Amino acid sequence: QVQLVESGGGVVQAGGSLRLTCAASGRTFSSYTMAWFRQVSGKERVFVAAINWSGSTTYYGESVKGRFTITRDNAKNTVSLQMNSLKPEDTAVYYCAGDRQRRQPIAAYEYSTWGQGTQVTVSS
Repeated sequence: QVQLVESGGGVVQAGGSLRLTCAASGRTFSSYTMAWFRQVSGKERVFVAAINWSGSTTYYGESVKGRFTITRDNAKNTVSLQMNSLKPEDTAVYYCAGDRQRRQPIAAYEYSTWGQGTQVTVSS
């Protein structure tokens, strides 16, 4: 299956923006549902956004709706998360996840492939 590597994390002030990118290796990327999750130390991994194979269907966690946008570029084997109007509570390690299915689950256990994560810190 594909391997995933996240990039683009960093430190921003509240109200700022970051764009995360997940780069995938493997020729079957276009058949994968992709998602972003985030996790604070000691807490559960929480759903952020998901996107189907074509990019025509997206889902967002309630806390990020209207602020975050998930997109994918199958020609480049990438999925991105544009994060705007960032808040301190968005601080977390952000993980890219994928699974070869036609649904877009919000449960972490549904995803078979995970990146190593990238730290996003939003200062107040």
